[in-house]
Amino acid sequence: MPGPISAEEMEEIREGFQKIDLNGNGFISPSELSDVFREVGFSLPGYKIREIIQSLDKDKDGQISLDEFTQIFLGLKDDHIAQSFRKVINKKEGIVAIKGTSEMSNEGTQHSISKQERFAFANWINASLEKDPDCQHFLPIDPNTDALFSAVGDGILFCKIINLSVPDTIDERTINKKKLTAFTTQENLNLALNSASSIGCQVVNIGAQDLKDGKPHLVLGLLWQIIKIGLFADIELSRNEAIAALLQEGETLEELMKLSPEELLLRWANFHLKSTGINLKNFSGDIKDSKAYFNLLHQIAPTSSEDGPGIDIDMSGINAKDPLQRAEYMLVQADRLGCRQFVTPADVVSGNSKLNMAFVATLFNKYPALTKPENQDWNLESETREERTFRNWMNSLGVSPYVHHLYSDMHDAMVILQLYGIINVAVDWNKVNRPPFKVAGNMKEIENCNYAVALGKSAGFSLVGVAGPDIHDGNPTLTLALVWQLMRRYTLNVLENLGDGEAPGEELIVTWVNNTLAEAGKTSSIRSFKDKAIGTSLPVLDLIDAIQPESVNFDLVKTGSLSDEDKLDNAKYAISMARKIGAKIYALPEDLVEITPKMVETIFACLMGRGMKKA
Repeated sequence: MPGPISAEEMEEIREGFQKIDLNGNGFISPSELSDVFREVGFSLPGYKIREIIQSLDKDKDGQISLDEFTQIFLGLKDDHIAQSFRKVINKKEGIVAIKGTSEMSNEGTQHSISKQERFAFANWINASLEKDPDCQHFLPIDPNTDALFSAVGDGILFCKIINLSVPDTIDERTINKKKLTAFTTQENLNLALNSASSIGCQVVNIGAQDLKDGKPHLVLGLLWQIIKIGLFADIELSRNEAIAALLQEGETLEELMKLSPEELLLRWANFHLKSTGINLKNFSGDIKDSKAYFNLLHQIAPTSSEDGPGIDIDMSGINAKDPLQRAEYMLVQADRLGCRQFVTPADVVSGNSKLNMAFVATLFNKYPALTKPENQDWNLESETREERTFRNWMNSLGVSPYVHHLYSDMHDAMVILQLYGIINVAVDWNKVNRPPFKVAGNMKEIENCNYAVALGKSAGFSLVGVAGPDIHDGNPTLTLALVWQLMRRYTLNVLENLGDGEAPGEELIVTWVNNTLAEAGKTSSIRSFKDKAIGTSLPVLDLIDAIQPESVNFDLVKTGSLSDEDKLDNAKYAISMARKIGAKIYALPEDLVEITPKMVETIFACLMGRGMKKA
């Protein structure tokens, strides 16, 4: 019987699963399995694929879940089919085996990394941070060596690329940049990890020491999450209304809005390829011959106008006989558009799905070539700050599938039920209907939602007026009521585990905050989570300095009569400083300035958790 699974092994298994689960629905389907076998040169007939699914599929739902996938890699199934399956995954996308080196690793553990990803990410970092004066000590990174893994060791690189993907996530004033010691390096890595978590990166199994040691599979996994978030940021209808041009006949705007960024990218590519007769189903096998890319570049390249000269794509390379040479000719044309990123000719010809998707996202972001349909009166509401915070919190915990849209992605309650498990509310999975729902889908989804509401009530949540159909239909107010209580319980569980079992509430937290401030000789205090003083961020900064003395540079803090800009400046500094000392905070600076009681509670609760750990 295998030993307990380590955090590193679980991260590797999750990455392997995501390489095959291309649509991100949390399950490996027969078609996805067929694709991966074909990509690595083992094309199998349909009946063989079905045999593999049947052999590895414990609950007989016709697909492979993450749990079943985990059993395969733990060696609980050591028959020839499971062994063959592991070999295929190890061959996919050119991985290299790295022996586990940490104390957490089982002796002999092999961690797989992709040389292609290492090469692509190193080149992207070189181009993106080339002119940043704080990064010159590790730039340029040699993409053909393991230099990338040592470059991340002081935390500066991760902090910088987090701000590239989601600007202003980290207050640059909080990054330690000169004369780094072991302690100040640890602070940078804390800041990077907690900030990555706040933008929706799954970092549950990654520690600061892992990054300091440059563990390849963990570094690449986190880099990809951060890069992907930045690449996908504007591939969303409320942020780019021209995406409405992708509406298909008979499709509603609401249906289009439910598509994931990956699905929208595929829809966008096919929209531009329609006149060529090419129809892509994926960014792996279907793009290997570069012909779709040649035509896509031709379609999106700007034409001459008053804004500037056009760019004529040279299509002659499409007739090259050698696939690698053809891919190189195509990338030369992409370079003329300023879009030669992430892929090499070999990545195109091998059909590396992750890197090819990043390449297509780069094309979309620079040359979407879409025009919003005229005479359409749409009221597109952008994601609220609260919704984004909740969504990032869920994703940081590793729920599957990834939550792109808060309401539509929770319509079957699968994500909510996973969150119950994380906050230690027992879920009877025998009562749960698992997707895909082939018959009576809506009814089965509503049954799940009813069960989710019932679990919340049994856990002591206040859910008056909330019913399963409200969650299924995406009622914003009632769905947020449930999600907030899930997040609140998650936050307060930390305090309950650290204390003597007393259920923490506002009075307990406020008392602890004021006592801690007084003991440290601070003059600030709060009466409640609605106290006006919180809007200045001074009580938060004083508390951070009380927990970790002399950590706050008060020369940077604005005092006296503060403008809104001054308050926001203080709040940005406070949130980043809290993350830097080890508090996993999801709230945003605006929550402090506007004194949003719910988010203020999470900030003080997380700082209390950090302070109690110190004690």
